[in-house]
Amino acid sequence: MRKTLLQTIAFTALWIGSAQAQTIPFPQPSPTTSISQNFATSKIEISYSRPGVKGRKIFGDVVPFDKFWRTGANSATTLNFGEDVKINGTDVKAGKYGLISFPGSAEWILVLSKDLNVTDGDAYKKENDIARFTVKSEKLSDLVETFTIEINNIRNNSCDLILKWENTAVRLNITTNYDERISKQISEVMAKDTRPYYGAASYYFDNNKDLNQALTWVNKAIEANPKAFWAWHLKAKIQKGLKDYNGAIESATKSTELAMADHDDAYVKNNAKLMDEIKAIPGFKMAAPKKK
Repeated sequence: MRKTLLQTIAFTALWIGSAQAQTIPFPQPSPTTSISQNFATSKIEISYSRPGVKGRKIFGDVVPFDKFWRTGANSATTLNFGEDVKINGTDVKAGKYGLISFPGSAEWILVLSKDLNVTDGDAYKKENDIARFTVKSEKLSDLVETFTIEINNIRNNSCDLILKWENTAVRLNITTNYDERISKQISEVMAKDTRPYYGAASYYFDNNKDLNQALTWVNKAIEANPKAFWAWHLKAKIQKGLKDYNGAIESATKSTELAMADHDDAYVKNNAKLMDEIKAIPGFKMAAPKKK
């Protein structure tokens, strides 16, 4: 009986220890991460694992040259594009792809694949390639301890996808023809009764499109909300672009008054800067104050 009791106690202790061990959140040697970056009219999403250098020689050793690499550790690395893009000039449809690499000493081959789960060279099938890119590798002066994929140099219609580890970086340039889509959408939406006048005017100004049309739209936005100091500021910038400098000064002054009433110091400063820029234009002459 005593022997049976001792066996039961020992088994219970072992079971409890095992259960506790299963709940301990041990850190991953190569932690996984996900990135979601707004770009153009949608997002670029990345999922990958991040191994560390840990005192090793990486490229040419841990990651052999000219051999298949899953572009990370553990599971496959994936990229998801929310809209059609061009990568280094090659058309890539919206969708999710596996990212595969063949690192070289001077150049890398980067592959987008339909296969989202391939993690070794034996499983890789070239017929599933969507696109292949040969890119020069860059030498970094500082050590990148943890493998990093980042989206940087973001503009309205372009960004760079950059892979960095150890002392090496490679990059892909991503572009999108968002202007055609947005211009079409603006034309369609502005034909309706509920119209985003401010947004349309801002887009036209930011992208150096028809400033006279932008002025018409921002005036409509101001009619709908005369206290919108941000709309008055946009109007001033549009008028400056149209070389109506005194009109721009007048609009910026109005924007300043409204922004001060709303305690928005940022717009007060932006208006002051805009007016200083206008006053510094060669040949500019301030108009005489209007009689009240």
